[in-house]
Amino acid sequence: MALAAVESSSVHATRRLTASPALLKIAGGVVVLGIWEIVVRLWAPAYVAKPTGIATVLPSVLASAAVLSAAGITLAAVAQGLCIAVVTGTLVGLLVGSVRLAERALGIYVNGLYAMPMVAVVPLLTIWFGYTSAARLATIVFASFFPIAMNVADGARSVPPEHLEVAHAYGARSHQIWFGITLPSSLPYLIAGIRLGVGRALVGAVVAEFVISVDGLGFYILFQSRTFHHNEAFVAVLLLAGFAVLVDAGIDWAIRSRLRWYRAGERAA
Repeated sequence: MALAAVESSSVHATRRLTASPALLKIAGGVVVLGIWEIVVRLWAPAYVAKPTGIATVLPSVLASAAVLSAAGITLAAVAQGLCIAVVTGTLVGLLVGSVRLAERALGIYVNGLYAMPMVAVVPLLTIWFGYTSAARLATIVFASFFPIAMNVADGARSVPPEHLEVAHAYGARSHQIWFGITLPSSLPYLIAGIRLGVGRALVGAVVAEFVISVDGLGFYILFQSRTFHHNEAFVAVLLLAGFAVLVDAGIDWAIRSRLRWYRAGERAA
């Protein structure tokens, strides 16, 4: 009887865990952190980052002026680069997706440069912009421009032809069709491109700071890693991840509050 009661309690707990997405995520995170802690303690050198070490240094690192300054510099550069990439990527995407000649002339270059590793591009950008923050900004724009342009181009191609035919029939000009029909229809694609662009922009900023050695979270991570302060370096990595999560949450909030039609099909399902 006692064994049956234990088994019943175990089954009930398992069902409760699998029925709650939040509990399942927490349980998965605890398991990963536990395995990480055990592996580092048993086989890794003492300076390698581990969850308990990160938790120990987390308050002091977040309160330090060096980290706050570095975070402000990097995130400001990422925000500036993303704004440039969104504007230019949207325009180029509309052009490539709407004009057949532009697609033939530019499409292959947009797709090819999207696949180019950023590590290979940064040395070229340092030649053009020097070892300055301008090269970091150029890297961020380069990293985030192409996913936005490619997604907007796909969105422009997906506009129903009958919408364009009606617009032409009523004498709409090209810019009116682009920004009155094509761009609104491509908005879901643009949002998807921005989501991809945010992650690539953060990676581009960190890679540029590694290579150029300008102030920012990337340089902070590099310095702490080379001086064997891996816990402190990992806190900076968590800051970057937290920024990406906040941006994604902000996009979700904007969709729910301003673009309720965007995921109407998902809610209905």
